[in-house]
Amino acid sequence: MKPLLFLLPVLVTASVQAATPTNLMKDYATEASRQQGGFTPSAQRGAALYQRDFGISAKLPSCSSCHRDDPTQAGQHSVTGKPIKPLAPGANPERFTDRAKVDKWFGRNCKEVMGRDCSAAEKADLIAFLTGGR
Repeated sequence: MKPLLFLLPVLVTASVQAATPTNLMKDYATEASRQQGGFTPSAQRGAALYQRDFGISAKLPSCSSCHRDDPTQAGQHSVTGKPIKPLAPGANPERFTDRAKVDKWFGRNCKEVMGRDCSAAEKADLIAFLTGGR
C-alpha cells in the first residue's frame, strides 16, 4: 500500500495540470466574457486572425507564415527554418494540452506576429478554428 500512497500526489498533480484544447478554449472564453459580456468563441474570427497580415514583421507577418495556410500540415519557422509540427490538435494531439506551454507560445508568437499579447478572446477564437470549427 505504501507505494500506491507515494504515487497518489504525483497522479493528482498530473491530472490537475493536464489540459485539453476544449478546456483551454473555455478558460480563455470565460476570461474574455469578463471583459466582453456574452463572448462566444468563433472559428470564423479565429480563421481570419490566423490568416491576417499584421504588418509588424516582414518575415513573420501572420500565424500562417510559419504554420502554413493549412494548420493540419507541418510548418517551418520563417526566420530560423526550424520545422514545426502541425498546429491543429487533430493532426498533432500534443497541441493545447499543457497550459504553461500554451501560454508561453501564445506570449512569444503573438508578440512576434501581432506586436502585442493576444487577448483572451483571440486565444479562444484561434483554438476554436484550430480544433476544426472551420
